[in-house]
Amino acid sequence: MSDKTEPGTSQNDIVSPPAVYDESQIQVLEGLEAVRRRPGMYIGSTSLRGLHQLIFEIVDNSVDEALVGACTKIDVVLEADGSATVTDNGRGVPVGTHPQLGRPTVEVVYTVLHAGGKFDGAGYKVSGGLHGVGAAVVNALSEWMTVEVEREGRKYRQQYARGVPVTPLEDLGPAKGRGTTVSFKPDPEIFEDTEFRYETVATRLRELAFLLKGVELTLQDKRTGEGHWFKFTGGIVTFASHLSRAKVSLHPDPIYYHGVRNDVEIEAALQWTDGYSEILLSFANLIRTHEGGTHEAGFKMALTRVLNDYARRHGQLKENQENLLGEDIREGLTAILSVKLPEPQFEGQTKTKLGNTEIRGLVDSVLGEGLSLYLEENPAIARRLVEKAINAARAREAARRARDLTRRKTALDVAALPGKLTDCTVRDPAMAELFIVEGDSAGGSAKQARDRRFQAILPIRGKIINVEKARVDRVLSQEEIRTIVTAIGTGIGEEFDLDKARYHKIIIMADADVDGAHIRTLLLTFFFRYMRPLLEAGYLYIAQPPLYRVVHGGKDHYFYNEDDLEAFYEKIGKRPTAQRFKGLGEMSADQLWETTMDPERRTLLRVTVEDAQQADQIFSILMGVKVEPRREFIEQHAGSVRWLDTVV
Repeated sequence: MSDKTEPGTSQNDIVSPPAVYDESQIQVLEGLEAVRRRPGMYIGSTSLRGLHQLIFEIVDNSVDEALVGACTKIDVVLEADGSATVTDNGRGVPVGTHPQLGRPTVEVVYTVLHAGGKFDGAGYKVSGGLHGVGAAVVNALSEWMTVEVEREGRKYRQQYARGVPVTPLEDLGPAKGRGTTVSFKPDPEIFEDTEFRYETVATRLRELAFLLKGVELTLQDKRTGEGHWFKFTGGIVTFASHLSRAKVSLHPDPIYYHGVRNDVEIEAALQWTDGYSEILLSFANLIRTHEGGTHEAGFKMALTRVLNDYARRHGQLKENQENLLGEDIREGLTAILSVKLPEPQFEGQTKTKLGNTEIRGLVDSVLGEGLSLYLEENPAIARRLVEKAINAARAREAARRARDLTRRKTALDVAALPGKLTDCTVRDPAMAELFIVEGDSAGGSAKQARDRRFQAILPIRGKIINVEKARVDRVLSQEEIRTIVTAIGTGIGEEFDLDKARYHKIIIMADADVDGAHIRTLLLTFFFRYMRPLLEAGYLYIAQPPLYRVVHGGKDHYFYNEDDLEAFYEKIGKRPTAQRFKGLGEMSADQLWETTMDPERRTLLRVTVEDAQQADQIFSILMGVKVEPRREFIEQHAGSVRWLDTVV
């Protein structure tokens, strides 16, 4: 064999083709086998988000019953064995023999893709589960599933394992009620984590209760005994008030509009606050459209057009002034948009984006009419909203000038950085780590401890500004913020570009005490509000420095909380003196490397955003202006605090 290769290649680049390529190598994945081989195509991912999508798919089937007025109650139980049960009092899945397949219809629904009563509009005029794959997909990705149906005075049951029926449809005898109960256990062969998160499920059920006026939804966790009961008669008006409760409102009640046009029902609730972040939750047939779509586009068009027209006609915007941008008008806005339409076109089974082109114009027209009327009838509120948008526009321009200081048009000028970035030598972002450290003392220890090949150190002085209480121009006027943005390289806001990230591990390293926790919270709030794609990409981490050091048997032992320290004392039967680290600066470079920075021995917590809505509310409560919601949050969660003065 010759050692020579073509220019620009190497021997490692040359791959021999398979010996045989014929008809036998073309695979056809039939039925639910395709779901198990490629679960991400059907539920988005096999992470926690995909895991919870299983519950939501089954709940959505019950919601479709509620949408046609056939269901008034939906119950969800997180069972002690890790399974989940969803029960509704709807009409019950049909159990008779399917005319085409010759099998019980309930079996067809839960084992055959694209089988459902939502295609021709006869069974459901409005529904979310248009594709007819949800129930079967959940079955395919479950270790086991049991379906019980009460219908027409009889009770039936069938059991499945990984999508395959293991029992025939059984007639269990007479029944007084009606409805469907689905129990299933996620398959550990498919999912990285099979433990349902109570708060994630509770957030979705609360959301549905707001959207389904008068329908009762309950959640019970048999693992902990926790439970919730949701029922709201105020609908999305109450929803908007709930989401903005931690902020100061600019008008007493949410602006509400409801209209029907071309068989499309459009509902919107808007609450402007004195805050600076925007919350827009959109739904199509009660399915949360995380990526927006045509209904959101129409909503934004209406807001921008109507507010600019009003400002022009009433002299708040002069002839020589530019129009307000949508982001100016939506500053501080909490909005709920819900559309119900006969044939929604979703992008993907997880339904994150609405694609019906005609919806854009309908929402723009219907909402525009309603909002114009409201502004004319409430001139004081209208003037207040326009003034806030004009101030936001001024701040946007000031922020643009401040952003110029953070752009990396050429190679990073380390000497010009006030934060004294000590960069690493590697230029591959996937290999590079940036430690953000508070204080010169801790920064000095980190610089000595680091591996200069791939670890960069950025000391910051003191606590950064609380971005929850400041507009973007004031945020970017702080030197420490500009330094962080410049070092990372992505820019912020609409100019954010994840591909320009200089580090794929950005690690917040603060003291393991209350002050350190406050610094972490301030930084997390900043990253969540202004650089959220870093979290979504999995680039943000929290370091775990130890709180105690004990010398025993000639070795150093490190502990991250008092419980572990006490357990160690019980194990050795002695109580040697423990050194309490008051800060990272008290640790030597060797200790800091060994415990917190060495990739072989350290523990890093990756910061993720599984539920952006819930995270948004928590940041508003903890870091916002209002004290009362923060006090309520502390009272509610005080009992779950394990180590008040440590990292958890």
